[in-house]
Amino acid sequence: MEGLQDKVVVITGASEGIGRALALALAQSGARLVLSARNEARLGSLADEIASVQQVQPTDSAPTPLVFAADVTHPAQCEALIQATIAHYGRLDILINNAGMTMWSRFDALSQLGVLDEVMRVNYLGPAYLTHAALPYLKASHGQIVVVASVAGLTGVPTRSGYAASKHAVIGFFDSLRIELAEDGVAVTVICPDFVVSQIHKRALDGEGKPLGVSPMQESKILTAEACAQMMLPVIARRGRLLITSLRGRLGRWLKLIAPGLIDRIARRAIASGH
Repeated sequence: MEGLQDKVVVITGASEGIGRALALALAQSGARLVLSARNEARLGSLADEIASVQQVQPTDSAPTPLVFAADVTHPAQCEALIQATIAHYGRLDILINNAGMTMWSRFDALSQLGVLDEVMRVNYLGPAYLTHAALPYLKASHGQIVVVASVAGLTGVPTRSGYAASKHAVIGFFDSLRIELAEDGVAVTVICPDFVVSQIHKRALDGEGKPLGVSPMQESKILTAEACAQMMLPVIARRGRLLITSLRGRLGRWLKLIAPGLIDRIARRAIASGH
């Protein structure tokens, strides 16, 4: 895809879900990838899958991705990831902050308040740490920052209060950063998916801070990670400002201003129905 060919792209949370699907799509667009997540084995599997695609389509594909396991909640590991990217490719064009986690509990049923801290560290502080490490190189390339937020960052969502708070924070942070970086030629793109089929739901923390183990979503009725990635590609390629993947998400931005009670009911029904 024009605008992505030969771009050096770092993707966090690349081992599964949206990150994995987006990495595969970017590889087919000719991007030069750095794949990062905590699970090195799954990253290796993804790199092998991309390499097999490159063997079939060698003229349309970039080199085999660099794999670098890192936890974005640790600033030192964020710095190491960026330095490895520069050492390998010599530059950085696009940083995609995709790593995330979620929770699934009413606030009054939350017995372990550390859940709030953990979700905020992964979803907000992690992207902030990594972006800080990457900024000198993104300024040099007049590059782009992409953050995968959520429609939950645009309105309140019951049983996901800590998650919604973290996504509100990340949208506010990157909207502010966009203004700060305008004169440096660095674009900021915020992606707000609606519910997407992903392992993240199975690992959502319950009120006791334990993984659910089973997705509470009706996955047959929500967007696949592959479809979400295909929606993201053109927005990233044109350095767009914002993508909201669902009609209800787009309408919700305006209805929240004129009919806030209606948005509350829509959010309640969405959680109750599981899609």
